[in-house]
Amino acid sequence: MLGVRLKYLRKSNNKTQQDIADILGITRPAYTAYEQGKRNPDYEILEKIADYYNVSIDYLLGRTDNKGALHTQAGISDNEYNNLSSYQKEVIDFFLTREDLFFKNQPENLLDALEHFEVFYEVLKRQQENKK
Repeated sequence: MLGVRLKYLRKSNNKTQQDIADILGITRPAYTAYEQGKRNPDYEILEKIADYYNVSIDYLLGRTDNKGALHTQAGISDNEYNNLSSYQKEVIDFFLTREDLFFKNQPENLLDALEHFEVFYEVLKRQQENKK
């Protein structure tokens, strides 16, 4: 699904593979491999692609057909989100994409709970690593 979405977004924006590779700071063959499904981009590249096209990472991965960024759907402005570190964005994105999580006494602003999310996120990652 990622390759299909990348190609669709690129063509609908009248860009070449070289244009997008230059924007991402990678080689054209590396980008071509993403479109062909031969290689998967890392989180930072996915983030750059989503930011460039102004879509969510979930949209790129085919987890939703809604192009809008999840953080804006959760009440976090683009400005607030862009001021977060890459790690903080990863944590927020993780929690916003989990259908099996819900929050009792949900904070009015998810950014207020970010520090708690980071601790919980690290615990979940360790548990997943220990299962391997």
